[in-house]
Amino acid sequence: MDPDRIRTSLERARAGLRTELEELTAAPRDPTATVSFGKRVGEGTSQAVERIAQVDAARQLDAKRRDVERALEKLDEGTYGTCDACGRPIAPERLEAIPWAVRCVGCARTPA
Repeated sequence: MDPDRIRTSLERARAGLRTELEELTAAPRDPTATVSFGKRVGEGTSQAVERIAQVDAARQLDAKRRDVERALEKLDEGTYGTCDACGRPIAPERLEAIPWAVRCVGCARTPA
């Protein structure tokens, strides 16, 4: 486990997540456009459904960003690789697959 390599990977992930979040949460290009709903599925309904999907994606990306930032904090604290919930080691295979993992597999299965 190379802390410098992990830090670089996490910092890249954080930068990418920030960029994605900025794009997803940016104001509409045409602020005067309105979304209208009628009895039929149309352009307005499609736009609303797309926006709901964007909001959900932004929430998921923000949760991942928080985990990435927590993993960076754990590197600084010297606790990287230790589960935030139970205090046991996180499996190296899990950290290899998900470097921002802050909970072991068992604790990750349980809602926070």
